[in-house]
Amino acid sequence: MAPSTTTTPSTLQRIKSVVAACLFIVVLQLAGPAQAADDYRSVTVADPYLEMRTGPGRGYPIFHVIDRGETVDIIMRRTDWFLVRAANGKEGWVNRAQMERTLQPDGDQVSFQPATIEDFTNARWETGLLAGDFGGANIISAYGSYSLNPHVSGEIWLSQILGTFSNAYMASVNVVHETWPEWRFSPFFTLGTGVIHTMPKSTIVQGPDRTDPIGHVGAGLRIYVTRRFLLRAEYKSYVVFTSRDENEEIEEWKAGFAFFF
Repeated sequence: MAPSTTTTPSTLQRIKSVVAACLFIVVLQLAGPAQAADDYRSVTVADPYLEMRTGPGRGYPIFHVIDRGETVDIIMRRTDWFLVRAANGKEGWVNRAQMERTLQPDGDQVSFQPATIEDFTNARWETGLLAGDFGGANIISAYGSYSLNPHVSGEIWLSQILGTFSNAYMASVNVVHETWPEWRFSPFFTLGTGVIHTMPKSTIVQGPDRTDPIGHVGAGLRIYVTRRFLLRAEYKSYVVFTSRDENEEIEEWKAGFAFFF
């Protein structure tokens, strides 16, 4: 599937240095102050009722209804959904269409802009599909991401690799750090671990399937396009810790698209 090379002590030392640096940055970001709500204000319900959901999406159930004339506080926005707090202290998510039918303290109707790059910066969830090259083999990957704060997020990846001599499936968990999440072209660094299951194709001598742990470091670029859509490109350097005397080093390049919400 991919060429094998010996993992030298210097290579492992470089990887350890990068991992240590990334972990140090992540700890600093997690220890920093929480992000404040951008447009914290109060609005009055003008419709007969306002529906509060348990999450930012129509797939989440409605758990509370606020009656006309009551006031709610806007805590934060995630694309077209707003986290609000009712007078009784309950917090829930309301869509933009309903929020635009509320009233400001002076009696004017509230108006909100469509999703912008600010929502890209503050998005909590992200999912996407990428394809590219994995050590000379074709790879297609799907991932889901959850943002702990604007700088740090956790990801789960599932990949299928199609090579000349073998195919493989790979699963990994990653930590991603973005230094400038507010930029339209936002660079990031990543490190992670996982497993790869390799299945040799039929040849003169059929080799056994094998499952090996992996580790990687990498970097990439997230590009905000419009509304909830972004492009993503990245490079990763893998070490496959095989049961043989030599480990494998594999380079991966891939690009694709994603949606945030």
